[in-house]
Amino acid sequence: MPAGPIQFDEFSLDCDRFELLRSGRPIKLEKIPMELLILLASKDGNLVTRDEIIERLWGKDVFVDTEHGINTAIRKIRLALRDDPEKPRFVQTVTGKGYRFIAEKRNDAETDGPRVEPEPGRSHLAGHTTRIALATVAAIVIAGLVFASNLGGVRDKVFAKQRVAPIHSIAVLPLANLSGDPSQDYYADGMTDELTTALARNRSLRVVSRTSAMQFKGVSRPLHEIAQSLGVDGILEGSVNRSGNGVHINLQLIYAPTDTHVWAHSYDRNLDSAMSLPEELSQTIASAAKADSAPPKPPRTISPDAHEAYLRGRYLWFATDDIEGCRQYFEKAIQLQPDYAAAWSGLADTYAAKAVMEEATPPPLLEKIEQSARHALELDDSLPEAHNSLAAFYFFGKWDLKNADAESATAIQLNPSFAEGHYLRSYILMALQRPDEALAEVKRSSELDPLTRPWGVGYVLIRLHRLDDAIVELKMKAAVQPRNQGIRFNLSDAYWIKGMWAESTREAEAAFLYNDKKAARELRRAFDSGGRNGAASWWLRYAQSQKINGYVPPLGLALAYAQAQNKEQTLKYLEQCYAEHSSKLIFLQNNPIFDFLHSDQHYRALVTKLGLPPAWDDATTSASIAK
Repeated sequence: MPAGPIQFDEFSLDCDRFELLRSGRPIKLEKIPMELLILLASKDGNLVTRDEIIERLWGKDVFVDTEHGINTAIRKIRLALRDDPEKPRFVQTVTGKGYRFIAEKRNDAETDGPRVEPEPGRSHLAGHTTRIALATVAAIVIAGLVFASNLGGVRDKVFAKQRVAPIHSIAVLPLANLSGDPSQDYYADGMTDELTTALARNRSLRVVSRTSAMQFKGVSRPLHEIAQSLGVDGILEGSVNRSGNGVHINLQLIYAPTDTHVWAHSYDRNLDSAMSLPEELSQTIASAAKADSAPPKPPRTISPDAHEAYLRGRYLWFATDDIEGCRQYFEKAIQLQPDYAAAWSGLADTYAAKAVMEEATPPPLLEKIEQSARHALELDDSLPEAHNSLAAFYFFGKWDLKNADAESATAIQLNPSFAEGHYLRSYILMALQRPDEALAEVKRSSELDPLTRPWGVGYVLIRLHRLDDAIVELKMKAAVQPRNQGIRFNLSDAYWIKGMWAESTREAEAAFLYNDKKAARELRRAFDSGGRNGAASWWLRYAQSQKINGYVPPLGLALAYAQAQNKEQTLKYLEQCYAEHSSKLIFLQNNPIFDFLHSDQHYRALVTKLGLPPAWDDATTSASIAK
């Protein structure tokens, strides 16, 4: 141990006082990262191997997830020192070996100056989401309870009995990719997705969707804050290290309200057997959470190459807008294994996304959606995603509410924690004019997936004609996420329908400011000079400028003319939507912007052709909106 503080850059590391200061201010650093920083700094620039770190910090004979623990500690050190791992000033990674402290130490007689206490209300650097029980492992692990399993080398960590309430809700945080190869992110994310899906089949557990949990990938926030943001009391986290044909996986379950470690496992598998892990783990984790476990699904033999192609397709689906890339990977998985149901379902989703995004839905595309979804169900009729894909085909593709309702209900029955299934079901029930059920479904989706569509509940409230409730909901969400365009545009719609033109323009302007300042300026000028009519004219010009592959969707034009209360042009473009099979025309009866048309015979004829039920408020439509 060096005598006196170690001085480097603006930092002072006092090994005796176990303290790190920056310009005289104390920097919060937990026990394990502090011990590792002291070890590195005391080695005078020499390499410190990972084995040496393990022996010094934990000892040889105590089992913890040292691999994950070292990486977590290094991340926390870099956060405290504001060190860039790509261009390090203080801690250098020696790939495959260990770490080296490379900062130049100050050898002068400089002092740290007076100790400065943190300013009131000023937050310290938050810890990383991972909470490995490194410092207290001896008290937590029941001594001697470490064994190897015949199923690929499983090591258990059993924690001392503590009073932990049953876990009712859980989030699977993104598994860390510890391979050292960023191109393997797809594999870690894919295992996260499959583990989430398997856990979601447990009916007594509410499992937060993968898309909301994935927003905490690489985020440094205290665990209890993440749990609070996601509305859960349980957190499952861990890491994946894929090397060659081997996969090493570490997992731990934490009761978030008390930051208590409930369960942990370490697995070593080859690629073949690793594919069955999510189903195995769903049983074990449900038991550890004191929840009822779902019946195990029959094992299916999937080739590793097909599984890898599928995981790459899902990675692109969630991480990018590359629908074409997704489709190619799903098709590759199917070519490698034609009976891969999940890949067929993924393929159906890519075709459906193309249909919805491009508005018009030509018959050949509809046929591809239906064939892919039906084939997935022929291979595995217990796959909720496949039932949801078929429900989307019926709803957006065929405007067939009866069959869409049936398939949607089946998807949710198979997976009660299927957030996307609940969201689609809210749309279907809305079109069926079952408002209370629609609202319950969108709220359930929001509970399961709170971060993906923060505007979702407000959107449905608008289409249920509950404008005041929608405004309250969306204003609350805007206060938390002021830059979210979906929230702002929906709030703008609600205000417009209520006849609050200034407020509507203000919200749309705020939405445009973050990615289209020119549009924000033009809309403001149009409203300031012409009021409601000026803004309505601008929205029409804006809709005419929005092209998808050179095509202007007629629904956008119909909405713009409806804003201007131009009945003739609105009906003209709604008829064009019908002729081109615009997928979103299914919402016709639910958009209050079209309420002024409800008594028109041409509009009613269009509703009849679509097979839509009467609007729930046809007897009391807001004639005042047209004034």
